[in-house]
Amino acid sequence: MELLIKNRFALFSAIILTLAGCSKDPDLLTSNESVNQRFSQSMAWNSNHPFREIVVPSDDYSVLSGADSHVGSTINLDRFFKIAETTHASAVVMPGDLTTGKREDWGVFAQHLPNHDSLALFLIAGNHDLHFGGWEEFFTRFGSSCYLFTIETPAATDLFICLDTAEGTLGEKQLEWLTNILETSRQNYRHCFIFTHNNFFRTRQTESTNPLVEEMHVLLELFTVYHVDMVITGHDHLRDDELFGVTRYIVLDPLKDDAGNAGYFQLKVKNSNIEYEFETL
Repeated sequence: MELLIKNRFALFSAIILTLAGCSKDPDLLTSNESVNQRFSQSMAWNSNHPFREIVVPSDDYSVLSGADSHVGSTINLDRFFKIAETTHASAVVMPGDLTTGKREDWGVFAQHLPNHDSLALFLIAGNHDLHFGGWEEFFTRFGSSCYLFTIETPAATDLFICLDTAEGTLGEKQLEWLTNILETSRQNYRHCFIFTHNNFFRTRQTESTNPLVEEMHVLLELFTVYHVDMVITGHDHLRDDELFGVTRYIVLDPLKDDAGNAGYFQLKVKNSNIEYEFETL
């Protein structure tokens, strides 16, 4: 199986940049940087900022995730952070489309973030966040969009990997990085969770940042071989829950204020068991 993955990875590496470069998706054309350039910047930032290691006193903990806040307005965003603080979530992950993409929205979003000491917050860029040169705003304010963190309980340590798929692809360099982590480090952790913006199985048929088929095949096999427990995504604004192989693929409802299905996702680890709930705002 590992040999098959490596062969497909080699094929994929040879065609990925051509496929991405030929895309006519207008969302892809709004970024001034390629996915490989963003990855390189993220890795440089990571080298000066150690991955966060969260230690919790109990074998039970929760991680909240909310995607597609599309700030502008912030009513649901504020409610989401308030819930995270009052429920004592161990971490909060926001996998993309934090803003509508307008430059002025970045300041609004930043002003509504909780205190860094009160909540462990992890942000990932989405396709809307790249609009109008948005990557520069994201990177200047928040740093890397590709990194990992861990949560250590008295019983075991769990691995959380955050990936940048804001253009619909990981790109060659980020895929190599992810593959290396899974090959060399996955066995050191009890559970493995991956967060990224772009969902793998489309719940809405749109032209926006559809995943590349060859890359998706490689990733599905990687996640099976190295037992990734769950992949949590946004982008399609419509909750979905699919089990493929050993991995559960989650799509979140949006956090945006004008969404009739606004909500967030609660991941719970209880005595090593994984539980989860879709929550409505």
